[in-house]
Amino acid sequence: MTTEFLYDFISRHRYLVLSTVTLHNLPEAAIVGFAATEDLKIIFDTVTTSRKYQNLLNNPYIALVIGWDNYQTLQYEGIAKIPTEDELDDLLEVYFKAFPDGKQRKDNWKDITYFCIHPKWIRYSDFNDPPMIEEKLF
Repeated sequence: MTTEFLYDFISRHRYLVLSTVTLHNLPEAAIVGFAATEDLKIIFDTVTTSRKYQNLLNNPYIALVIGWDNYQTLQYEGIAKIPTEDELDDLLEVYFKAFPDGKQRKDNWKDITYFCIHPKWIRYSDFNDPPMIEEKLF
């Protein structure tokens, strides 16, 4: 399973389920619009008043799921961080291709922020015939 294969699968999707952990070690999940870089980083926006924002500042380790159609899915574990100014410019270019309305949010929402997730482990599962389940460490 190549990075190109994973990128192709990830980039066909616009939404994922993001799982974070609260200060009290309780799970929380949210559906998030996202974009992906060719090296499998995930970028998404959120507001600083959201639960996920506070959770990620406290504990940057995440789990997410992309795709649930056609018996194909991708599990992804990684570390989320707020990108530096230099990193953000390149990431926003990718994000705005997927979500052109993101420019309006960036310009008009005072509490908008961005996270970039770096992959640590990915499992791709295809339960069609023949089934395929493969994992990749980063």
